Amino acid sequence: MAEAVNANGLRRLDAQYIGMLDYAQAWELQKAYVKQIDQGERDQSLLLLQHPPTYTMGSDKHPEHLLLDEEQLKERGITLFQIDRGGDITYHGPGQLVGYPLLYLDAEGLNLHGYLRSLEQVIINWLKEYGIEAGRKSEYTGVWVGHSKIAAIGVKFNRARHQRGFITSHGFALNIKSGIAEEGFSGIVPCGIQQFGVTSFNDLTGLEMSVEEAAKQLLPHFIEEFKCEPILVEE
Repeated sequence: MAEAVNANGLRRLDAQYIGMLDYAQAWELQKAYVKQIDQGERDQSLLLLQHPPTYTMGSDKHPEHLLLDEEQLKERGITLFQIDRGGDITYHGPGQLVGYPLLYLDAEGLNLHGYLRSLEQVIINWLKEYGIEAGRKSEYTGVWVGHSKIAAIGVKFNRARHQRGFITSHGFALNIKSGIAEEGFSGIVPCGIQQFGVTSFNDLTGLEMSVEEAAKQLLPHFIEEFKCEPILVEE
C-alpha cells in the first residue's frame, strides 16, 4: 500500500491531526506505522499533533546542553527522552505543531538530504503566506527567521525490510504559541546552538493562531511539496 497511487500518479497519504498526545505514545505509534507501511498494510502517513512539555535528546546527544537537573525537570513538569532520531536536544510542548511524516523513500535516486530540505520548504512556503521571510542556515538543519529558529527538524531513516529503500520517522517541530521560547527552550541549549535564539509564529505576527489551525494550513503545502493525495484528514 505504500506505493498506492491515484489516477494522477500521486501517492496516497493518510493525514491526521491528533491533538495532544504523550510523547511515549507517539513514539510507539510511529514505530507501529513504520512497520505497517513497510509490510504494505498501511498507506504513507502524516501525524500532526502536540506534546505535553518534553525534552528529547537525539543521537548527537550532549548532556551538558540540558541546563536543568532532575528535580528542576520534575518541578516544571517536563519529561526527558533519549530517542533514535538525529540531532541534539530540543523541546516539545503545548503551542507547538509537531509533524511526523512516515513516508516511503525508494532506493532509486534516493536523496536523504533532499528530504530534509523538502521538510524545511513546506514550512518556509507556509510562512511566506504571512509575509514572513524564512529560510535556512547552511550549517544547521531547520527553519530560521533572521537569527532565530522557528522550526526544528530531526528525522530517522528506517531501512525497509520488505521494500528497497527507507521509511521516515520523527520530523519537524514548528513553534506557534507566543512565549514558547521562554517556557521550554530556556532550560536547554536548543540543538546545541548557543549563538542564536528561538521564535514562534505568534510572536512574529502578533496573531493568535491555534496549533490546529496551523496544521490545517500547513497540510496543503506538505501535499504540494511531497506530491501526495490526502485520503483521510481527521482529528
